[in-house]
Amino acid sequence: MPIPAHRMALTAFSALAATTLFAAPAGATVFNQGISVHGDAYVAKDGAVTLSGTYHCEQASPMGAMQIKATLAQEGGSRVSIGAEQIVCDGKERRWVANAPGAFVNVHPGRAVVTAELQEVRLSGLMPRSVDTVAQDSRDVEVREH
Repeated sequence: MPIPAHRMALTAFSALAATTLFAAPAGATVFNQGISVHGDAYVAKDGAVTLSGTYHCEQASPMGAMQIKATLAQEGGSRVSIGAEQIVCDGKERRWVANAPGAFVNVHPGRAVVTAELQEVRLSGLMPRSVDTVAQDSRDVEVREH
């Protein structure tokens, strides 16, 4: 049985739209979500690292939660990924702060690249089903002794 032309066109258009939707760049924002990294990071004498920036987000889907993941990378291989404190998604711009204790971190004063990701975690019961980055910012920062 031949497929009507209008149905084939609709199917092709739907496939193209889905490809476009799911092939959005990692830095794309969904709904009015956004995140930024401040230009300074801090390392304490004991090695503890503090990163910060701002974010704004709308409430995650009923089956999900929002979180911030921040990653600092320095020349020479030093790299640390840390989560920010509990975030509030009410559409207002807010400050985020992420701290890593010095026991497991090898960061020193100097240049670094910090990438912050605003992520939506979709849950299936108590376990994460998927983690999607809905906004991202990356910038060169100066790590200062605190």
